[in-house]
Amino acid sequence: MKKKINIITLGCSKNLVDSEVLMNQLVGDFSVLHDSNEDADIIVINTCGFINDAKEESVDTILRAVQSKKNGDTKKVLVTGCLSQRYKDELTKEITGVDGFFGVNELPEILNALDINYKKELVGERLLTTPKHYAYLKISEGCNRNCSFCAIPLIRGKHVSKPKKEIINEVKFLAKQGVKEVILIAQDLTWYGIDIYNKRELTDLLNQISKVEGIEWIRLHYTYPANFPVGLLNIIRDNPKVCSYMDMPLQHINSRILRSMKRGLGGKKTIELIRKIKEEIPDIALRTTLIVGYPGETEDEFNQLMDFVKQTRFERLGVFTYSPEEDTSAFNLKDNISDEVKDDRRDRIMMLQQEISYDLNKQKIGSIVKVIIDKKEGDNYIGRTEFDSPEVDNEVIINKYNRNLNIGDFYNVTITDSDFFDLYGEVI
Repeated sequence: MKKKINIITLGCSKNLVDSEVLMNQLVGDFSVLHDSNEDADIIVINTCGFINDAKEESVDTILRAVQSKKNGDTKKVLVTGCLSQRYKDELTKEITGVDGFFGVNELPEILNALDINYKKELVGERLLTTPKHYAYLKISEGCNRNCSFCAIPLIRGKHVSKPKKEIINEVKFLAKQGVKEVILIAQDLTWYGIDIYNKRELTDLLNQISKVEGIEWIRLHYTYPANFPVGLLNIIRDNPKVCSYMDMPLQHINSRILRSMKRGLGGKKTIELIRKIKEEIPDIALRTTLIVGYPGETEDEFNQLMDFVKQTRFERLGVFTYSPEEDTSAFNLKDNISDEVKDDRRDRIMMLQQEISYDLNKQKIGSIVKVIIDKKEGDNYIGRTEFDSPEVDNEVIINKYNRNLNIGDFYNVTITDSDFFDLYGEVI
């Protein structure tokens, strides 16, 4: 029997794609598991090192794997990903029992530690861990921005675009696996192409992806607001395969804080950009991420952020509390806001967003929407509209007794009810 190898993925969707690539390299030599509770001969942990909570989760997961090895349930433990990339020396000194620490771009070295060769013929192929009808598509690596709070450029390096031909081949591979929705991910999608084509090429890439047979939805994650290419709005509005959805982390609205964050765009310009986006695409669902408790954030500056959220009425919104990161410029600032105040500010914004989401959802009652079915759960099917990304956004809940539905298929659904973050409907 083949040895079992369990790949544990922590952190963001970029890490998930890296794990899927690794798993595809392993599948011929091992019985490959992902995030499994089964005992495995080998455990590979793909860590996250973005914020303190993520670091703690990664360390705890490593320690549990090491204990499993001590108990004799596991023979080998390998660690990769962002935490390992950033703190390899420290981890090696402080945690014994790990058989190897690897960085984010050391796939061949991981395979070598497992006594197998890197298979070049598998480039562009992955063993999907998502439901087969959607997949994440990483179009670039790294970041050229210098946001004061973010360690990603220190971990993953400068921005490097993946050539269009490679991306399209990967999309065709995904479509053959049954993928209907591709979710484009990068640290900054709008920067795509500058390093290899000397110009922004995201719009052309979207057009090419939309021509791949089988792909019906294309979703955009992580667009950067500074120097935003407004021409991108045309393809979101006019190409029926590009979802009316965009994830644009804004972080704050106060100009002083934005300058300190080195975001490259002040509060007034940010408001103008949001207004432009909504004018061009009135039905767009905008997801944003905010940071509260940034060093020196006053109550007045926080209230300005609250007012911005209240006035803008984002369809989707998440909030992080500030976490100091070594070697970033903000790390030198005095982290003078208590955890209690940070948590309170986060909770106040999320309560406000809950009210906004509830009101926006109520307005959808009686409308007909196109829904993709993600899964069956208890007495219900769970689906999403084009305005919702998996795992993080609203869901459409359909009673399974309405009729039998196929996972991964699209249906027209009448919205009959709503709550704070979900819709309820019946298939027409």
